[in-house]
Amino acid sequence: MKINHLLDTHTLIWFIEGDENLSDIARKSIERRKITNYVSIASLWEIAIKINIGRLEIKVPFHQIREKIFENGFQILPISFEDTLIISSLPLFHRDPFDRIIIAQAMANNLTIISRDEHLRAYDIKQVW
Repeated sequence: MKINHLLDTHTLIWFIEGDENLSDIARKSIERRKITNYVSIASLWEIAIKINIGRLEIKVPFHQIREKIFENGFQILPISFEDTLIISSLPLFHRDPFDRIIIAQAMANNLTIISRDEHLRAYDIKQVW
């Protein structure tokens, strides 16, 4: 069975920047052949908003993020109506709206989330870290 991944926002940033905070298991999972790695459009919104309000600084200029995503063979995952249906009934174990979108996308698309966020474990999703 083919397992595809959805990178959490911090995972995307740490992978692109070569940050040591990214676990070896996470890095190896992302680099596996015959795997499709997705980045939620919600993560790009989250990065843009946090940079704009001064809550995030990244090494790679934001305008180059799309290029880095495609250089690494990642696919951008849009938010679908099905994702919003899942969010509308998702338990409130996790209140961060961006993480809730990522959780719903993982559920809707049968994706394994690569994230160190332990709050995600409360949901019925696959997670690697």
